[in-house]
Amino acid sequence: MSMADNDWYSTLTSPSRTASIAILVLGMWVLLLTIINLVNGAYYGDKALWLGFISNGSFGDIYTEHDGISIVLDDIVFGILGSILMAGGIMGIGSAFEGGIGGWIKDLPNSFSGLSSTEGGARKSIADWLIVLGLVFYFGWSIQNNTWIDPGVFAVSITPFAFGVGLNLLDSAES
Repeated sequence: MSMADNDWYSTLTSPSRTASIAILVLGMWVLLLTIINLVNGAYYGDKALWLGFISNGSFGDIYTEHDGISIVLDDIVFGILGSILMAGGIMGIGSAFEGGIGGWIKDLPNSFSGLSSTEGGARKSIADWLIVLGLVFYFGWSIQNNTWIDPGVFAVSITPFAFGVGLNLLDSAES
């Protein structure tokens, strides 16, 4: 029996739609934060030093003054991490969706049909609007206050976002 015949091996080599989308979105967010950090600074206008920030200062400083566009090792590591996550998400979506990434992009309007119609039910509409509410709050606050990595903003914005995703997953599990 080869490794390809095992259920666990096939599960690892072809992740679910949900996991693939989550990995892709996380990778896009990491790359967005990297670009913002390079250009403008992601921590109240200062450059976030990712290794220190994620480790709460155990691996060095959390931030430094932003002096124009500058690249440090932390930006390179974080950018590579984001690229790897995006590539993994794209490969997973390619195997999970008919038509690959193009088929997934074409299906995106159907995924958020609850924004414009209650045809899918009230729960679908509430779920889609909760996702939008969480994203609008995060991006609005981050743009207005020039900070993209505020834990308090994460805590507030993730709540409606996670409930929206959970309700959508509940709908898809029932159908």
